[in-house]
Amino acid sequence: MSGPMRGPGGRRPGMEKPRDMGAAMKRLFQFMSPFRVSLVLVVLFVLLSTLLSSIGPTVLGLATNEIQRGFQRMQAGTGGIDFGAIVRILTLLGVLYGVSALFEYLQHFTIAGVSQKTMYALRRAVDEKIKKLPLSYYDGHSIGDILSRVTNDVDTVASSLQQGINQVFSSIFTLIFTLVMMLRLSPWLTLVTLLTLPLTLVCSMGVVKTSQALFKGQMNTLGDLNGYAEETYTGHQVVQAFSREKQTNKTFDDINETLYGYSWKANFISSVIMPISGFFGNLGYILVTIIGAFQCLNGTMLVGSIQSFTQYIRQFNQPVTQAAQLTNMLQATIAAAERVFAFLDEEEERPDVEDALVPALDRGEVRFEHVSFGYSPDKILMKDLNLEIHPGETVAIVGPTGAGKTTLVNLILRFYEVQHGRVLIDGVDITQMTRTHLRSCIGMVLQDTWLFSGTILENIRYGRLDAADEEVYAAARAARADDFIRSLPDGYHTDLGEDAANISQGQRQLLTIARAILSDPEILILDEATSSVDTRTEVLIQKAMHTLMKNRTSFVIAHRLSTIRDADKILVMDHGDIIEAGSHRELMALGGFYSKLYQSQFQEGDTP
Repeated sequence: MSGPMRGPGGRRPGMEKPRDMGAAMKRLFQFMSPFRVSLVLVVLFVLLSTLLSSIGPTVLGLATNEIQRGFQRMQAGTGGIDFGAIVRILTLLGVLYGVSALFEYLQHFTIAGVSQKTMYALRRAVDEKIKKLPLSYYDGHSIGDILSRVTNDVDTVASSLQQGINQVFSSIFTLIFTLVMMLRLSPWLTLVTLLTLPLTLVCSMGVVKTSQALFKGQMNTLGDLNGYAEETYTGHQVVQAFSREKQTNKTFDDINETLYGYSWKANFISSVIMPISGFFGNLGYILVTIIGAFQCLNGTMLVGSIQSFTQYIRQFNQPVTQAAQLTNMLQATIAAAERVFAFLDEEEERPDVEDALVPALDRGEVRFEHVSFGYSPDKILMKDLNLEIHPGETVAIVGPTGAGKTTLVNLILRFYEVQHGRVLIDGVDITQMTRTHLRSCIGMVLQDTWLFSGTILENIRYGRLDAADEEVYAAARAARADDFIRSLPDGYHTDLGEDAANISQGQRQLLTIARAILSDPEILILDEATSSVDTRTEVLIQKAMHTLMKNRTSFVIAHRLSTIRDADKILVMDHGDIIEAGSHRELMALGGFYSKLYQSQFQEGDTP
């Protein structure tokens, strides 16, 4: 791979500096705060289960000691093995382990409910966030990366949360109880065991620091891979049309190779913790066994006590060994959680004002007063724009690509907020009303069609959910879509598959136009609405639109100037400014930018 590779959306995949692990965990537990009682019960169940299982080796050692004493009595000729005592001890041991298993079951059952409720709350927060993000966020981020954050990353947190909480508390209590029992049996052997612990912790911390950054890179690159796959799948026809399969596969392989590198390194390095802890744990186990054997020979300890102590060493090392698995899982969880929280922390749309107005907006007058706007503060597109559109006017907006045509109508819809000035509809500042009310009074048909999986009837009714079937049929007839719909095998009940691939692009556009007609808005915005239909259908739609736009303020964005000659007012835009305004006849007589643009299209074959 030559040069630095960048993922979808222009973001460079790679290692990012890890954020504060403690802050991420604290925030994750904030989502669990409504379930404090259940968490307390989980901790209590873990404590009791661990306590009972920690007593087990001591009780088992008592049985071994009883056997040893029995042999000693047999050798001294004073008695034999007390099997009744051994049975009582083993019965007690069975009860201890049985009750411990019951509490362990209860802890898993409770934490399963807590973790799933927490993930429900997290997914709900993500869903609410999606609705509040401004359009600029989606313009600047890959759809695949966004999907990766709200699906893969949330699932990663969900899958590890339940297991992680259990292991954390279980490890803590196991260390405490085991240490207490070891001290009761032999303080000196306990000291020998603890000598190996600092070595394990120092090595483990170094591994954790390295692997955390790799896990972060893994999650970021996974987002890039999902983004590129989504973009490639969406545009697969374009890829095939330009024979770019090899280049596409190479780019995918490059990103996949980067992901493989991060995943392999992250999992390999994090897995090193287990053999490290196992090595030092076995080292302590050997030392304790040797020293304990000498103490047994000297008569200072019984065999059962040494047996219990060696079991406690295993129990003591178990949390340290589990820390390897826990650290591996925890780092993947934190990396995923940080990405989810970064999504939740994105700047939201400016909230609606308190006591927002709900005006009728039944006239359709639109005014721009000293409006300035730019997609970034250092690049202002519109400067001191003033414009007045009278009720019922049809306004065509023309100009070269990037002139600001779509931006102008996006400001009316508050998809973006103006930096300075204000936009008024029927004399009311649009920032003083809710976005929901504002957009309910505006209908929009885009160049890029959007239809969801469902029937044609449902897709058209999306414009007004309470519309009767007959109203849907009337809207389809007005959009000249009724004939082709009824020619389909299931008519209006034809199910549209993913991306509505079972009908043509032109037919999809007709359905979106029918949807706009059904919504019956006060203001209508048509952004290249007829660009995907044939000339004959376009003529029919223009007639339908002419009827629809009567007594209704309409904005028409068009590149083919022959379609907007009858507009009441034509705005010619360039670099965000309105450089000419007037009717078709007035602008042609002016002989300026519009006249030259119109003549150039006429020369290229458009009918004047």
